[in-house]
Amino acid sequence: MEYPNDQAPGAPIRAGVPEHGRIPKYYAVKTQVAALIEELGEGELLPTERDLAVRFEVSRETLRQALRELLLEGRLRRMGRGTVVAGPKLEQPLSLASYTEGVRRQGRRPGRTLITLDQFPCPPGLAAELELERGVPVWHLERVLLADDERMGLESTYVEVARVPKLATDFEPDSSFYGYLHERLGIGFGDADERLETVLATPREALLIGTPPALPMLLIHRISRDQRGRPLERVRSLYRGDRFSFTTRLAPSPT
Repeated sequence: MEYPNDQAPGAPIRAGVPEHGRIPKYYAVKTQVAALIEELGEGELLPTERDLAVRFEVSRETLRQALRELLLEGRLRRMGRGTVVAGPKLEQPLSLASYTEGVRRQGRRPGRTLITLDQFPCPPGLAAELELERGVPVWHLERVLLADDERMGLESTYVEVARVPKLATDFEPDSSFYGYLHERLGIGFGDADERLETVLATPREALLIGTPPALPMLLIHRISRDQRGRPLERVRSLYRGDRFSFTTRLAPSPT
């Protein structure tokens, strides 16, 4: 197989073109629009669908299919009645670092909007994960995740009320929960189990995040433990697939 001299690291081999050379028309247009995106740069307005269809000599429907994929991939975003070139995705490390730390490292301003903070009796499944007795009071903290006021995801945190009894009065909902645990309560994190999968948002989640229901989401389930190995929190974090990516460093396993 021949590789182009300008093949970018991580790019599809042969730009995604099959060896037989036959590609769908929409994909050919998509590669042309992608090249135009690179020329325009972040925040620039894309020409209208009509102008692009004329420019690339395709039907409006073929063009729309190409634009839909670029929107889903996060290369473009809607702004009012137009479409603009999107900025790079946020990179969040797969680690015990907080969302706040990850966003700040990239020069963005983190934030959160409180949706829910209430208590309820711990159900059996959650009790098993947190090693609690069924029915003990637990907090549910639900917040929309922001970066420079742009909605990026939705996070639900479950924690035993006895561990953080004054959460409703002492905690600022737009701040870091990890920072609160460490600085106000002296609780440190030990390790965590984490699972990542791709899902579609529910209608409620899509409404809160401000995305179409068909937009792929990255869902992380996490059970975090304190420094004594005791389960501390159960987190469900839903991130926009078009605005987020995750990074990690791998080390060789012991032989």
